[in-house]
Amino acid sequence: MSENARAASARIVILPVGSDEAESISRLAAEIWRRHYPGIISEAQIEYMLEQRYAPDRIRLELAHNEAWWDKLAVDGAAVGLTAYFLAQEAGEMKLDKLYVHPDHQRKGYGGRLIAHVCERARTMGLSRVTLTVNRRNAQAIAAYLKHGFTVRSTRVLDIGAGFVMDDYVMCREL
Repeated sequence: MSENARAASARIVILPVGSDEAESISRLAAEIWRRHYPGIISEAQIEYMLEQRYAPDRIRLELAHNEAWWDKLAVDGAAVGLTAYFLAQEAGEMKLDKLYVHPDHQRKGYGGRLIAHVCERARTMGLSRVTLTVNRRNAQAIAAYLKHGFTVRSTRVLDIGAGFVMDDYVMCREL
C-alpha cells in the first residue's frame, strides 16, 4: 500500500489533551522542536523554550486553570500533532499559540486539519479572527499559514529572558 493510501485509510481524530498526557505531549513537542528548529534558532534557545513552554508541569497548569485549550491530532491512536490556543486580549480574537506536526507526518494535511479545528472553535465562540506568531525565519510554517488564509499583520520582537528573543511575524486569519 502506498504512503498516500495508508494516510487516506488512517483513523484521524483531534481530541482534547488530558492532564495525564502532559508527559507524552511534552516529549512529542521536544522531538518536533529538536528536529525542526535547528537553523532557525539556536540549540540553547530551543532547550530554553521547551522548558518554558512544554514542561509537563506547565502543560498541566494550563489545563488545570483553563488558560488554554490543548488538543492532539492522533493517527491510528498515536499522537502526531498538537495545538494550543486561547482567547486573545483583543476582542473577537482567538490566539493560536502552538501548532506542530511531527516531521514524519507532515505534508498529509494534518496541520490544515488542526488549523480548521481551531478556526471552527473560534467561530462557535462568536469570534471573528484567529491570530498567531511565527518566527520570521520559519519559512516552512509561514508558507503553510499563508496557504491556509493567514496574512502578515505586523512584526514583533519579544525578549523572552536568558538573552533570547522571539523575532516573529504576527499573522491573522479573518473568519
